[in-house]
Amino acid sequence: MMQFFEKFFPNVVPLWNGDDGVVDAINQTLYMTFWTSLVAGIIGLLLGIILLVTDEHGILENRPFYSVLDKVVNVFRSIPFVILLAILNGVTRVIVGTGIGSTAALVPLIVGSAPFYARQVQNALLTVDAGVVEAAQAMGTSPVGIIFRVYLREGLSELIRVSVLTIISIIGLTAMAGAIGGGGLGNLAINTGYLRYENDVIWVSLIFILVMVFIVQFIGDLLARKTHH
Repeated sequence: MMQFFEKFFPNVVPLWNGDDGVVDAINQTLYMTFWTSLVAGIIGLLLGIILLVTDEHGILENRPFYSVLDKVVNVFRSIPFVILLAILNGVTRVIVGTGIGSTAALVPLIVGSAPFYARQVQNALLTVDAGVVEAAQAMGTSPVGIIFRVYLREGLSELIRVSVLTIISIIGLTAMAGAIGGGGLGNLAINTGYLRYENDVIWVSLIFILVMVFIVQFIGDLLARKTHH
């Protein structure tokens, strides 16, 4: 096996362990993906629910509030991630103390992912049958009860699907963040592989990113099927 790697990936073997090596890059990508998914997931879920219930015909309809929040979400969702990294560099330095590294990358990753997920959550919960919501209202269920017992319960399968889509998007964003100093597999592919003309390093980085995507997709599809009804 080692002979195979030395033959087809000669530049990868010396980089496997140690600082800025392959293992280190994988850990950094997993670190950024996990914390971004967790924090942006919580923020995005809350924003998505608020957008849903305050929209026209929502259970807590508030058009002025919805209009403002809707525009804010659209603005942040539309900013290219590379530009967002530059814009938030000062904020990142204040919060984290540095603008470089995996922890510093979390700030723009969260800011960029939360609005995207919020819109996905809103669209997912809109698939819940309006008749079920009306029935719950007729029974005197409180707005909070409708959110948890109807929207989140009935829309769970779709929520899982959009969550998978968001996590896969985050994995891609971590690679972009890594390319400009955020660490991870993106940093390994660009700063080590591309700039040094070591194509085998690029391919190994790509393979590990694809493996992460396939695992997330497989688990997500499995959970979505089990919760579908």
